[in-house]
Amino acid sequence: MAGPLRAARRVRRVPHTLRAMQRASAPAHGEVAAAFRPVATAFGRMVGRSTGAGGGALVVRMRGETLVNLWAGSADRRASRPWTPDTLAISFSTTKGVASTLLHRYVDRGMLAYDDPVAAHWPAFGAGGKGSVTVRDLMTHRAGLHSVQALADRAEDILDHLAMEERIAARAVRAPTTRSAYHAITYGWLVAGLLRQLTGRGIADLVRTELAAPLGTDGLHIGAPPAVQPRVAEPVGSALRHLGSAAQVLAPLWTRATRARSAIEALHLRGFDRLFLGAVPPIWSTEAAAVNGAFSADALARLYGTLANGGTDDGVRLLSAEVTNEIGRVQVRNADAVLGLPMRWRTGYHHAFTAGRQPTRAFGHYGYGGSGAWADPTLGLSVGFVTNRIGSFSTPLGDLTLLRLNRAIRDCALRVARGAQPIS
Repeated sequence: MAGPLRAARRVRRVPHTLRAMQRASAPAHGEVAAAFRPVATAFGRMVGRSTGAGGGALVVRMRGETLVNLWAGSADRRASRPWTPDTLAISFSTTKGVASTLLHRYVDRGMLAYDDPVAAHWPAFGAGGKGSVTVRDLMTHRAGLHSVQALADRAEDILDHLAMEERIAARAVRAPTTRSAYHAITYGWLVAGLLRQLTGRGIADLVRTELAAPLGTDGLHIGAPPAVQPRVAEPVGSALRHLGSAAQVLAPLWTRATRARSAIEALHLRGFDRLFLGAVPPIWSTEAAAVNGAFSADALARLYGTLANGGTDDGVRLLSAEVTNEIGRVQVRNADAVLGLPMRWRTGYHHAFTAGRQPTRAFGHYGYGGSGAWADPTLGLSVGFVTNRIGSFSTPLGDLTLLRLNRAIRDCALRVARGAQPIS
């Protein structure tokens, strides 16, 4: 495979400027290498459509080169702010993958190890019978702390992220668990609390200095500081209110009473949707590194580009090859107790789902509403997708747009890798 890939990369990439796409009266903008034009067609149909407000962006990189850079639609409900390459979107659980990559940086530096007890670095975490929970358990959702309802009575409680870190450390549970139970909202406080003990710094600051700065991007943020707020897209779509309605959100998961109870505890908090509303949504002001990342598609693709290429992307090394290889190993294969799906958890990431045949080594993290990012080390491929359209709840991980785009992306990448088609 390496030979055809090297040959393909020597071919000069010819940008393809997009205008109106088939079945889309609203234009999609950007550029795409010739081998990936089917991706542009799919993006135009699914994201460049003019039905309703909202929009999104998609970036695909392969072996350190951007081959797809597309954006379309609007960044607000009134369709008065065009989406641009610099537009940021609140990306919900896609944030977990960014937070996890940050934690891997400190493993790489020898400041902790995956099989260290969390309490060895965060002594308060040892309370309540959690003394044997390891960093690996935490990153594979086996820390027994999936319930956000056990920590907060109402949504506004979680805006005090320091208090949430203290509450989660003090909680008494039976852990670690053999089976994973997705820590849908609590995961961010677990990672942030551990990193605060290691560094004395908050996770928003660490993402900015340890990930965004080396990558040379201003597209990775936990929360939305004032300087970037004008670039953050306003959530659009009827499903936003589902964040505060357990019955509607969890209906696809209610196949057994036990699973439903775990899902409600992990995913539902009364009034959660209120935190994402208003001219300056309250969620922007806190550090909830499981749900409130504000990202650009390009920044996500560059971050995951390092995970797809042995820790390095375009000359920037974030992680060693050894740690990057460890990241890709599946840790848990059972059906998750919250989601009811075989997530094949890595340390902080799940399997990269796609329509059609599943890539065996690809991993990443998707978010509610449809955003997501993933890496395929087999192909040196990385993908970043952000959107502000929250109009459906088709799967526990988001809507189906990204899954469909993933199929087109991977088909094109495989043809290039096999030498069946040059990039340009």
